[in-house]
Amino acid sequence: MQTLYLGCLALGVIFAVVSVLVGDLIGSALHGVFDVVTFHWISPAVLAGGITVFGGAGLLLTRYSSLENGPILALALLTAAFMAVVMYLGVVKPMNRSEMSSGFSMSELPGKIGEVTVPVPAEGYGEIMVKFGAANSLHTAAGFDHHPLPAGCKVVVVEVKEGVALVSEFEQRRGEDA
Repeated sequence: MQTLYLGCLALGVIFAVVSVLVGDLIGSALHGVFDVVTFHWISPAVLAGGITVFGGAGLLLTRYSSLENGPILALALLTAAFMAVVMYLGVVKPMNRSEMSSGFSMSELPGKIGEVTVPVPAEGYGEIMVKFGAANSLHTAAGFDHHPLPAGCKVVVVEVKEGVALVSEFEQRRGEDA
């Protein structure tokens, strides 16, 4: 039985090392063949984790307990199942929910509403914050109309030139005439 436990432990460690070193290459080569699995709890990470824990628990129980092979096998299987559930609930399930990109393109900026975080002088640069989905992004900004814009002012991005957002005031500031 020790050979079985040692083999499972070694297989899990090898799987982990290979996943870290060349996991993306293998995933690209297989073109998402594992994506057809409809049950997320049967993910390769959960299975490999369960097998590794089974091997480790079996080895530890064999060496450091006076139990017979049958109870050791049962305890190792229970430990592996428990840890697989913990891994699924603690790692895999939250990661599946969090797959949201905050990426954007500068070409998406025109028309977006933002807020001045660093005042934009009439001639020169300041900074604006624009919300993209659940994330905020900061951008270098200059006045489109060459008017100074104070911090906290709402602005609209008119265009982007050479990586700089050219902005205009979105709503008129209080105290100014129309």
